[in-house]
Amino acid sequence: MSEQVFPVTRTEAEWRQRLTDEQYRIMRAHGTEPPGSCSLLREKRQGQFVCAGCDQPLFASGGKFESGTGWPSFNDPVDGAVETQVDTSHYMVRTEVHCARCGSHLGHVFPDGPPPTGLRYCINGVALTFVPAA
Repeated sequence: MSEQVFPVTRTEAEWRQRLTDEQYRIMRAHGTEPPGSCSLLREKRQGQFVCAGCDQPLFASGGKFESGTGWPSFNDPVDGAVETQVDTSHYMVRTEVHCARCGSHLGHVFPDGPPPTGLRYCINGVALTFVPAA
C-alpha cells in the first residue's frame, strides 16, 4: 500500500475483520478477481457503488457500462472519490485506481472507454458494495 495517510485508516487486523479473504487480497494486497466472477457485473438497477472498505460513494449507476472485459466498468467516478497512481507491476505500465478515503485498491483506468470521458474504470466487483436508490 501507499505511504499516503488516508482519512479512514485501520490496522491490518481491523481490515481482515471487515473484509472477506478475497476482498482483502484484492483491496489491500492489489489483487484481481477472475473476470466474470462478480454478480455486480450484471447489476443494472439505479443506485450507487460504494467502497467495500469504507462505504465512500465511488460510482453512480448511470456511469456503468458493459465493456465486455468481465469486470464492472464505469466512465466517471464521483468527484473526489478516487485517486490514481502509476502501476508498473506485471511488466506493464497502467494507472491504478484506489479509494481516496481509505486507499483500498479498486482496479485500473484505461483510455478506451465511451464518450463523454473516453475512460474505462475497470473495477474489481468485490471492492464495491451496491446501494440501490431509495
